[in-house]
Amino acid sequence: MLCCMPGVAFVPALLVSWSSAAFIISYVIAVLAGHIEPLVPYISDTGTKPPESGVFGFMINISALLAAVTMYIRYLLIEKQNETSHFVRSSCNMFTLCIGWMGCTGMGLVANFQELAVPSVHDIGALVAFGSGVVYITLQSIISYKSCPRWNTYFVCHIRMAISVISCVAFIPMIVFASKISMTKIDWTPGEKDYTYHFMSAICEWTVAFGFIFFFLTFIRDFQGFSLRISTEIHED
Repeated sequence: MLCCMPGVAFVPALLVSWSSAAFIISYVIAVLAGHIEPLVPYISDTGTKPPESGVFGFMINISALLAAVTMYIRYLLIEKQNETSHFVRSSCNMFTLCIGWMGCTGMGLVANFQELAVPSVHDIGALVAFGSGVVYITLQSIISYKSCPRWNTYFVCHIRMAISVISCVAFIPMIVFASKISMTKIDWTPGEKDYTYHFMSAICEWTVAFGFIFFFLTFIRDFQGFSLRISTEIHED
């Protein structure tokens, strides 16, 4: 059986640092290669053409895996805490995990189906990743409040809910403005058709993405007192 014990804070820490590096490195390569304009591109724009597409795809795939592991550990942590506190239904905890894993699947689609190569699959993956991610962090914020004051401080809960609200507020205009763009391209320049829609949608997209990163950053302290341990039972006939 898997149980939560001391020492897994490195998992969300690695997720946060790796994901931040994925966005920054692919952005720098794309700008230096002249493939995108430096002023607020879409995140996907920074990983569409080689060589940055290879870096982006590889690093986002790892981020999706780390996110899935982090979410699973969070699920186990809540289950362990719930044994004594009974602050949330186990089915709600499992539902939250499944929503989170849907978002990780969407990240995989974004990483492996480039924006210009297979735009329909890429867009579906992005919608699933961001939509599921917003729902996941909102549910986790609610669960955090339910676990107060024994397992969380109200200060941390307020921060998580604030991040969730900002992400939700940014997600809606991100979709609305993106739906008004009539062309698929990555080399946007100010003044051209639909640039304003692209610019506003891209700002919202980066806001939601870094909202996820800051949210997982708040998991580090929760994970400091726990580790994963595999125990086996040997039965003699």
